Amino acid sequence: MKLYFFQQSRATRVRWMLEELGISYDLAPVDMLKGEHKHPDYLKVHPLGALPAIEDDSGPLFESAAIIMQLADKYPEKKLAPPVGSYERGEYYQWILFAMTEMEPHLVTIAQHTRFLPEAERSTDAVARASKRFQTVAAALEARMKGRDFIVGNTFSAADVVLGGVLYFAKLMKQLDDDLPGVNTYANKTLNRPAAQKGYGTQQG
Repeated sequence: MKLYFFQQSRATRVRWMLEELGISYDLAPVDMLKGEHKHPDYLKVHPLGALPAIEDDSGPLFESAAIIMQLADKYPEKKLAPPVGSYERGEYYQWILFAMTEMEPHLVTIAQHTRFLPEAERSTDAVARASKRFQTVAAALEARMKGRDFIVGNTFSAADVVLGGVLYFAKLMKQLDDDLPGVNTYANKTLNRPAAQKGYGTQQG
């Protein structure tokens, strides 16, 4: 298993998943600051030149949530996904897509207009709108997490990896306010897992 990796990308959450699985893998560094993600060889792996991507004997696969779900299914003995056809499996899909489509896009907007776009193209109004929408969505997650340790069922799953990865991004963008105590507790607990710390490079010692 090869993981094409850049630390400041969604590849970190895939590395977290690989660490949770406890399987061997190789890191293939791709320095986006040097434009290596646009090299013709890498574009054969990911046609848009984005990260992450993985590659094994079956071929390449990209999109972080897709990779994480595929890995959970590839190693069912690790029990990181609910049984196919169960109600919990539906919730598992629901919260993964919630994280990727309802939460993360607003964080991307905030990052673009505070870090990545040239000063002349940044919009404080865009940041304010994205932050307001994120807080509305995060309030729904806050309600979900009352009395819960994990997002689905009573055990840690790949859905927690995806959601935890998005909440890591939210922390960087300073969007997890004190009025989200349940979300903050959940984020801290998931991101303090040894596998998460390995993925994000925060492991001590």
